[in-house]
Amino acid sequence: MTVDDPAPPVVPVSAEMRYAKVRAATDHTTVGVVCETPDGRVTIACACGMELTNGPTWTLDEHIRLHRAEARYLALSAVAPPGIPRLVPLAPTTASPATASRATTD
Repeated sequence: MTVDDPAPPVVPVSAEMRYAKVRAATDHTTVGVVCETPDGRVTIACACGMELTNGPTWTLDEHIRLHRAEARYLALSAVAPPGIPRLVPLAPTTASPATASRATTD
């Protein structure tokens, strides 16, 4: 390689990890409108089928953010390179929901 040669493209994240992150984002978008329940809670549906809601100590926004973060974590963990250092250890041999979901929708 010389100074005049173009530098090889830098790909900081594997295609598989990018795909997992995008998939988690699209599979966990809110759908519909916010509804108020008879007991005063507010809810909204997620594209995954889960109903997101506020609670006695959390807001609807906090539930949405946590739900999306968990979805990203599961999706990225399922495709992360082996041996990568982790903050949260993987479960021994249990298939994650992200893996199961991906297998049934791809």
